[in-house]
Amino acid sequence: MGVMPVKKLLFQLAVPTITAQVINALYNIVDRVYIGHIPEVGGTALTALGVCFPLITLVSATSMLISAGGAARAAISMGSGDNEKAQRILGNAVSALLLISVTLFVIFFCFKKRLLYLFGASDVTYPYAESYFSIYLLGTAFVQLSLGLNTFITTQGFTKISMKTVLIGAVTNLILDPIFIFGLHMGVAGAALATILSQALSAIWVMVFLTGKKTLLRIRIRNMKIDRNILLPCMALGFAPFIMQSTESLIMLCFNNSLLKYGSDVAVGTMTVLASVMQMVMLPLSGLTQGAQPIISYNYGAKSAERVKEAFYLLLKCCLAYSVTVWTICMLIPGRIGALFTNNKEIIEMVSWALRLYMGGVIIFGAQIACQQTFVALGNAKVSAFLAVFRKIILLIPLILVLPMLFSPARKVFAVWLAEPIADVIAVCVTTTMFRRQFRDAMAKLEMPEPVF
Repeated sequence: MGVMPVKKLLFQLAVPTITAQVINALYNIVDRVYIGHIPEVGGTALTALGVCFPLITLVSATSMLISAGGAARAAISMGSGDNEKAQRILGNAVSALLLISVTLFVIFFCFKKRLLYLFGASDVTYPYAESYFSIYLLGTAFVQLSLGLNTFITTQGFTKISMKTVLIGAVTNLILDPIFIFGLHMGVAGAALATILSQALSAIWVMVFLTGKKTLLRIRIRNMKIDRNILLPCMALGFAPFIMQSTESLIMLCFNNSLLKYGSDVAVGTMTVLASVMQMVMLPLSGLTQGAQPIISYNYGAKSAERVKEAFYLLLKCCLAYSVTVWTICMLIPGRIGALFTNNKEIIEMVSWALRLYMGGVIIFGAQIACQQTFVALGNAKVSAFLAVFRKIILLIPLILVLPMLFSPARKVFAVWLAEPIADVIAVCVTTTMFRRQFRDAMAKLEMPEPVF
């Protein structure tokens, strides 16, 4: 981490991580693709899965609360030579993830009907949504452990192992989905069952590796007793990534309810496709930042300012190049993208124009992700958390609610989706302005000579 050329190191760490994230995107998207093509009820079933999507996102987001900050703290500790502290961070993370799993299962299972209707279910879509979500909840612990602990594998530099974690689950899901959905005629319930079985295999793989001999950080029972002095700083640093993901649930609530109010189930189904495309866009960006995070965190802990700067600027260029590429594809073939998810003609027709609008700000969004996640890598929890809250809570949600009031009845659905690109552009401008000043100050402190006593 401290001596290999940064470009080569980023390539070695990021490529497997990006591959894992792309596979993970397929993992999450494949259910929607199969469900959207169920004969006769595909459009309705896809809309129902879109209702479940915010709650599923919340399950995975809570793992980031522990793992994103924990992995960054562990890397900083390893960079400063304190491997024992890094081990304690991992142990606390395991216990916290298990506690969160039990808590989420109980809350969601007890209030699932209210939650599903709150997030946009109608009397038509609720039976499908309830069927999928009830089974998915049984795998909550598998989701938490596989997603949360895999970041501790990545942060040690074992990116091929972390890629295999996702690959195992994705391949299993790809195989089981058509068998359960179409072969056994289980429909949406079959998709949920395939998902939790796949996550279970991924979780087993992660646990076996982190208790084995090859890992640098090993799960030990003596480190699993929760220590607030260890866990709370990790949660503080993981708060920004948690907000970034968890607020997707709140945002989807606003989107789905506004679209159901001003449009129909078709508009909610279209939102499922748009959200799926956005997820496919974000995961590879997340892979880039996860590949760069150990480099930035380690060298920040080692007080190597030049390597930190080199890693960040390389990350920024890669993120921007990717976001421009994705934007171009969405502008050119939105209808074909919609057809991947469903055979419902009404949804495909709406996706053809809505995707161009919804993804309008993605062209510069690479800068947002690169800067915001570098704040996390440097241990600057407060600024990163503010930026996450600013874009989604302060900007996007009010825009979703207010913009339709400014348009005619025929354009209100258009106005709902217009909120996304407006929020993206404003957020990028604010984030890059704040980052420039904060990053310059952080590097200046690293470059200051050590005091002589």
